[in-house]
Amino acid sequence: MIRPFVVALCLVCAFQQPADPRAQLRALADSGKLDEAERVARAGGPALSAGLGDILRLRGKLAAADSAFRVALTSDGAGRRSAEAALAELAYERGDREDAFRRASALTSAYENPTGRWSADDRVAAGRAYVVSGARTAVSVRKALAAFDAAVAADPSNIEARIRVGNLFLDKYSAPDAKKSFDEVLQREPENPRALLGLARVAQFENKPEAMPLVRRAVAANPTLVGGQLFLAKAKIEAEEYDSARVVIRRALAVDSSSMQAWSLLGATAWITGDSAEFRQAQAAARQLSSHPSDFFAELAEAAARLHRYDDGNRLAREALAMDSNSVRALGLVGTNQLRAAKIEEGRATIERAFAIDPFNLWHKNTLDLLDNLAKFRTIDRGHFRLVAPPKEAEILSMYLVPLLEEAYDTLSNKYNYKPAAPVRLEIYGEHADFSVRTVGLVGLGALGVSFGPVLAMDAPSSRTRGEFNWGSTAWHELAHTFTLGVSGNRVPRWLTEGLSVLEERHARPGWGASASVEFLSAYLGGRIRPVSQLNDGFVHPRYGAEIIHSYYDASLVCEMIETTKGRGALVAMLKAYRDGFETPAVFERVLGTRPADFDTQFDTWLRAKFAVPLLSVVPDTTGTAEAKGPFVEAIRAGIAYVGQGRLDSARATLLRAQAMFPEYSGNAAPAIFLSQLARDRGDLKEALSQISRYTSRSETSWEGNLLEADVRERMGDSAGARAPLERMIWISPYDVSVHVRLAQLATSTGDHALAVRERRAVVALDPSDALDAHYQLARALANSGDTAGARRELLGVLEQAPSFEKAQSLLLELKNRNPR
Repeated sequence: MIRPFVVALCLVCAFQQPADPRAQLRALADSGKLDEAERVARAGGPALSAGLGDILRLRGKLAAADSAFRVALTSDGAGRRSAEAALAELAYERGDREDAFRRASALTSAYENPTGRWSADDRVAAGRAYVVSGARTAVSVRKALAAFDAAVAADPSNIEARIRVGNLFLDKYSAPDAKKSFDEVLQREPENPRALLGLARVAQFENKPEAMPLVRRAVAANPTLVGGQLFLAKAKIEAEEYDSARVVIRRALAVDSSSMQAWSLLGATAWITGDSAEFRQAQAAARQLSSHPSDFFAELAEAAARLHRYDDGNRLAREALAMDSNSVRALGLVGTNQLRAAKIEEGRATIERAFAIDPFNLWHKNTLDLLDNLAKFRTIDRGHFRLVAPPKEAEILSMYLVPLLEEAYDTLSNKYNYKPAAPVRLEIYGEHADFSVRTVGLVGLGALGVSFGPVLAMDAPSSRTRGEFNWGSTAWHELAHTFTLGVSGNRVPRWLTEGLSVLEERHARPGWGASASVEFLSAYLGGRIRPVSQLNDGFVHPRYGAEIIHSYYDASLVCEMIETTKGRGALVAMLKAYRDGFETPAVFERVLGTRPADFDTQFDTWLRAKFAVPLLSVVPDTTGTAEAKGPFVEAIRAGIAYVGQGRLDSARATLLRAQAMFPEYSGNAAPAIFLSQLARDRGDLKEALSQISRYTSRSETSWEGNLLEADVRERMGDSAGARAPLERMIWISPYDVSVHVRLAQLATSTGDHALAVRERRAVVALDPSDALDAHYQLARALANSGDTAGARRELLGVLEQAPSFEKAQSLLLELKNRNPR
């Protein structure tokens, strides 16, 4: 199904210096001088009544603002149409939709049938009225953009029009166009706070680290910028810094006590922390502002979902929808929760309703397109799991995933004394963009997998370049979330559930899970790795490109330290303490016997001891973006250079020196790779095996390293040992037929007929060029395993397609002679 998605373009014009009184009022407001702006507006009399209303509205004095706007309506001067637009907006915000749409319709009708002069500000007013109307008719959104563009054409210096264009583009998911509009404002006013806030929203939309610096600039330029303050408050909520969030929200409310978003965020903070008195205050304020405060409950629903409390999120989203059955936001939240609970058809129907109201919503469009594709996937129910995968990959992936997931289920059930309800649903996407949409509704997500509790989603190995990730460890990681979320009642903080999942990867198989890197240690020495008490920020508000990756590894080390020093039971006890409603400081004191700040110091000491040797050979990176440097890196580079020059003895000595500096290193240029190749080339297979197995036991994604190990082991006559690296290669990519054939041959030679059958089935599932021979080889493997009936079925299928296939005829006769009955 093809769904239209239309975004209009705004005009590009040069700025002129604004000089009218209303523009001066806006300039005062943008600089945070609200007292002075109000004095100037009052001194201006009826001519500035609309401007006075704008200032009073910014200060939360809605009744006084309403009166000022009504005074402006009786005037024939500038601002009358702006006042009408403002009254429509106020009516909409307080829940009086009939009055809002009536006022907006009257203004847009007058704009479409003009009499007299329409100034740039009047055109902006028409655009605002169209935005109000856009809540029920999509065509009004395009008309709003056209009206704002017309305002810019009439007066290129009209900053208000450009900012509104940028906000509307961003609200309709067109980040590049939004950025263009905000940039045009900043060309004229480099510190315009509303434009800076707009760019911060764009950066957040695009998942870029510039968001926080930009919003801080905006608030510095205008401390009364409520939108900026609430942006910061929401960031603190996402980082689970609730006390700090309260301070910022209260600061915003001191400026504008009528901000529904501020009361909603305060309500969310109170709900999360269990502060019933503050929650009641926030809810009462929201109900006073609007007869149907749908957005209040929508904000709570979003906060609940961010914390993995999906049942609560679903309930709150439904409360939001009950207050406004046409709320696109509420419909989207309800639909999202239905999809997270694997209620696919119900979720589709709800998202369809939302998209019918707002066809500009890119999240909903992407989700519906994804659901169209998902309907074509194959579903496989086995054991505790339901796998949903592209038809061409379902068989090959399930062949390996099901046994692995069952092993993980049993292992984790024993560790956590918890069993999630079956079946656990795992969706596997052959296109990363589809996985990204399933996760956040938009393409561009960098993650490999996601867990919604009993519903998991992940990239298929085909969605990435071979060697980018290990799909086995990814599946184990996501399933671990199902257990930690379940044990904690979906209250575990982000850093702990991610840290435990990475740690469980490392426990599952040698080499799985994140490992120490030069970049991590350099960032640690440079003070770029956040302390444990602030680690959530590293996941949700990264300051540099690699910070999220570093945070995953750091969190796993925190869990490793707790497991090592306090025992495995301490980690489970922490999850249960979060389940019982305790916050992090209390959890640390009850379970670990320390405060978070003291634990930061303990962890620093532990980490420096763990990596005492490699820390001596890397240099600090204070930016998070510097090129890796230090004696270790220099030694590797020198060793590689010696190899290129043919100075092999010098290369070996230098690489051994590098290896001694950082014994745990398993990056792409690990000394062990080159040392193994050097040893193999000079015929020292024992040394070659020692080096390459040192590397493959630490790296989960090295295709070439495992291939080299398999080759060396076979040359040494270790056929049984050669199977392990080939098995590891399958978890890097299962699509190479030659690996499966080779593993099948080794299994046959060592008498492991079950493994041989599995690998021959894998070859068949990959639809090789010689499919008949693949089925014949599967028949031989089945016959060797004692499955005569299965072998016969395969052979009859081959002979049905190729009656003269001699090898198949001979094997069928052989089977008949074995079992004459």
